[in-house]
Amino acid sequence: MTAETLESGFGTLADETTLVIQRWLPGPASRVWRYLTDSDLRAQWLAAGDMRLEAGAPVELVWRNGDLCAADDPRPADFPEEHRLQSRVIAVEPMTRLTIAWGAGDVTFDLREKGDRVLLTVTHRGIAERGGRVMIGAGWHMHLDVLVARVSGTPAPSFWSGWTRLRAAYDARLP
Repeated sequence: MTAETLESGFGTLADETTLVIQRWLPGPASRVWRYLTDSDLRAQWLAAGDMRLEAGAPVELVWRNGDLCAADDPRPADFPEEHRLQSRVIAVEPMTRLTIAWGAGDVTFDLREKGDRVLLTVTHRGIAERGGRVMIGAGWHMHLDVLVARVSGTPAPSFWSGWTRLRAAYDARLP
């Protein structure tokens, strides 16, 4: 990841099946960690679902992206109101790293404190198809933009219109 990529907010491909995306968040890491692990806080930017913080523990993630939208920001017709993922926790290093199984791959959240900020790095492995990389890249980008706003105490962008715009941008950017 380059400083330019981090500044633009766009994710990059580490290899053919791995997307890496980063965001700076106000610290401390313990607060950001709660947004990753607490169902109610995670639902404010990504997906709800109780999570036992131990390797092998099952977790069901429940997306309701419409809850992250303004009233005048309709859901695209080809998306359900709710999406569920049956998963499991792979690894936990409190306040530092969380890895969750994610479909055919996994997602790792790494936290690194620097002064009063925290660098969150999301690494999504196992994205086999280009179309999946485009959709997932736009999804992580938008969800992380919402997270930054929530943690910063600023108004969050509306999810679906932002995701639609970003899907076109990732389609143009990703090989």
